[in-house]
Amino acid sequence: MASAIGIAQQVDWDVPEQTGLWSDAWVRFRRNRLAVGGLAVIIIMIVLAIGARLPATPGGLWHILHITGDPVSQDVVNSYALPSLQHPLGTDILGRDQLSRILYGASISLTIGIVVQILILFIGGGIGMAAGYFGGWVDNLLMRFTDIMYAFPDLLLVLVFVAAFGPSFWSIFIALGLVYWVGLARLVRGQVLSIKEKEYVEAAIMTGTAPLKLIVKHLVPNSLGPVIVTLTFGIPAAIFTEAALSFLGIGIRPPEPSWGVMIEDGYGGIFADPRQVIFPGIAVALTMLSFTFVGDGLRDALDPRMKR
Repeated sequence: MASAIGIAQQVDWDVPEQTGLWSDAWVRFRRNRLAVGGLAVIIIMIVLAIGARLPATPGGLWHILHITGDPVSQDVVNSYALPSLQHPLGTDILGRDQLSRILYGASISLTIGIVVQILILFIGGGIGMAAGYFGGWVDNLLMRFTDIMYAFPDLLLVLVFVAAFGPSFWSIFIALGLVYWVGLARLVRGQVLSIKEKEYVEAAIMTGTAPLKLIVKHLVPNSLGPVIVTLTFGIPAAIFTEAALSFLGIGIRPPEPSWGVMIEDGYGGIFADPRQVIFPGIAVALTMLSFTFVGDGLRDALDPRMKR
């Protein structure tokens, strides 16, 4: 009897600890150094971008770091000033502080990237969920509309919408949201069709579970992983598109210092002072690279094939 109890106790000790999908994903994500580094850069950038919009209190941290200067204040006497304690990245042709403008522009670019993905989530996620869940003529109608949208070049549609709404902060949101939802709709539809074939979902349908409850309890949670990864990759795409539109003169307009506007302003004097293009270009590249690393890390962490 004593030996049997000892064996049972040994078996209990050998049972591995049960963990959930999200806790396992977080463990795998932390092991990806590039993903963690990208996340750290994004967090630092968000904090600095928020700080750049806060009023500078004399003697405060932001005042000491010189990152809360007025990004639109002009001082033509100090145009193209070299980096100094007062202007760590120098000034542009109008004497505006480059560091303040880059950090202020970060808040614009990050806001556009995140808000656009929220719009895409509602539009593309809603269409994909409806098509996959209801099927039949609803699926055919929504997917044919999706195919039509997919047939047009994305940038062309964005240009059409921005031209129709006029270049502004809000038109960028609407244009990008109305164009880039197609990929997510297809992804969500495929996920829903796959999940609907699971036995527990079929059992829930047969027992008369309300459609809304079925969607919220089963379909949404089980399709959330790929959706999060897709939206993460979509943020740098939206930031790059906004920068391209602003560079072409149909996006954010001066004096708002978005990164695209800064590159457009600096392009004319690139031979006089290449820093005017290099610094905002680095900001765009660093942000896109950071989100890409995070997206790669999330994809590897949430991929069920990675689970051992």
